[in-house]
Amino acid sequence: MISKSLEEYLKTMYVLNKQNGRVRVTDIAKKMNCTKASVNKAIHNLKNNGLLNYEAYGTIELTQAGENLAKKTLEAYDIVYLFLKDVLNLQTENAQKEAEKIKSVITDQTTNQLAKYIHKVLDLNNLDCDYDVSKEKCRSCVRRTNKK
Repeated sequence: MISKSLEEYLKTMYVLNKQNGRVRVTDIAKKMNCTKASVNKAIHNLKNNGLLNYEAYGTIELTQAGENLAKKTLEAYDIVYLFLKDVLNLQTENAQKEAEKIKSVITDQTTNQLAKYIHKVLDLNNLDCDYDVSKEKCRSCVRRTNKK
């Protein structure tokens, strides 16, 4: 089990990889608005936990376990974000900021219950798959259907 801050680094690496096809220390530091030293420390910890592969000054590659955890972190964010934006009607920017904070402190069980609630209230597409943030599910599980 890694810290919530390390999960954020992992999530950022996953997103950067999807956007750019590669991940470097400089990219992470810029995206997370932190120092390269902080990124290097996080990389070292994540590598020791078997979540990524990295050689000094090279690109960063997530292991399958690292990718799965990054997806789980993104899914938890999506669920909290949708609740804040679409149920509580917060403005997009505020919902994004608050979702980052909230999802870093709630348990998987709470996230699962929130996902089920959102499914009922917002009539979301495909959460009938018995959504469980602890298991790998696609992010499309939290996309709305257009029923107008």
